[in-house]
Amino acid sequence: MLLNMKLPSLKIISVRDACNAALPGLKKNEAMKHYAAAEEARGAMKEAESNRELDAATQALL
Repeated sequence: MLLNMKLPSLKIISVRDACNAALPGLKKNEAMKHYAAAEEARGAMKEAESNRELDAATQALL
């Protein structure tokens, strides 16, 4: 289940769980690419980029 959360730490956890729970396939692969990019951006302290990637991962799973 994807939650619309404002706290970045909760948002990344929610998207990670949704990606892990998704069925294998193109949608999951695309979402995992965006999730990995979001983790990299978060590590580089780029919250705006991280949020964009998390939103893209969410859209990829829909």
